[in-house]
Amino acid sequence: MSGFEYRVVPAPRRGEKARGVKTTEERFALALTQLMNKLGREGWEYQRSDTLPVEERVGLTGSKTTYQNMLVFRRSLAEQECESVATMDRPAEWAPRLGTGTPVPEALTASLAPAVPALGAATKPEGAAPALGPAKADLAAE
Repeated sequence: MSGFEYRVVPAPRRGEKARGVKTTEERFALALTQLMNKLGREGWEYQRSDTLPVEERVGLTGSKTTYQNMLVFRRSLAEQECESVATMDRPAEWAPRLGTGTPVPEALTASLAPAVPALGAATKPEGAAPALGPAKADLAAE
């Protein structure tokens, strides 16, 4: 079973200065190339670019929406990591389903005992309900 992990990084906002790179487009392309090559050497494969809205605070109570350009990379998980991730998705191996008759290990039962409330028939608390009385005119909702 193959799996992937993803990494999202902000796209460069400015170009990089270098010898022979004159225009804004060339500088930006150089910055993007350097970022992609750096992540490529670490095993990350470029997937796509996304522009996502971000709500930022302005002052005490205000907010404004800005848009951030993000680059999405992915790489394959090692086979051993894939197996450990795959077993986390299958709780049936360690937690029995209700009504299946599968015995619960004593260690698991003991660790869950304080957290599991005792269930029984629903009971009505004894005593009469408190009297609320009439609503007061001066406390009416506006």
